[in-house]
Amino acid sequence: MVTFADGTTRLGPDELAHRLRAEIERLRDEATRQRKLAHRRAEFWAKLDIALGFSAALLAGTAGAAGLASADVRVPAALAAPASAGFAAGAGFLRSDTRRRANKRARHAWASVEARAVVTLTREHVAHEDLGDLLECRQAALASYDGEEPRPEAP
Repeated sequence: MVTFADGTTRLGPDELAHRLRAEIERLRDEATRQRKLAHRRAEFWAKLDIALGFSAALLAGTAGAAGLASADVRVPAALAAPASAGFAAGAGFLRSDTRRRANKRARHAWASVEARAVVTLTREHVAHEDLGDLLECRQAALASYDGEEPRPEAP
């Protein structure tokens, strides 16, 4: 740090480079954590989607078959039908397929931040622009949870 006669201080070139590298390393570590978290969330929502959807289909099929089989099993079939509807409604309410896709998009966006940070850290000299680019990439990763998937262009 350099102190001037008027009392102001400025970072020296080595200290500035060290702080830039430290911030880029912090961004890389954050991106690694967020990528892993998004991966685990995507897996969770995929499993939940399968569990709810399969249960709803299985109960609906069983209720329909049991209800048509004989008069004795119509009461259990009548009980299985609302359970099936409940699983289907739960799957629709939770929108687990949408959440899974959002976390997959986020995982890819965080992987991009991580990769850019790693490449930046391999350079001998790091500039302010490098940190600015990484921060913009980080903002895009944060926004990827809410964003929509790109739609195909109409011909």
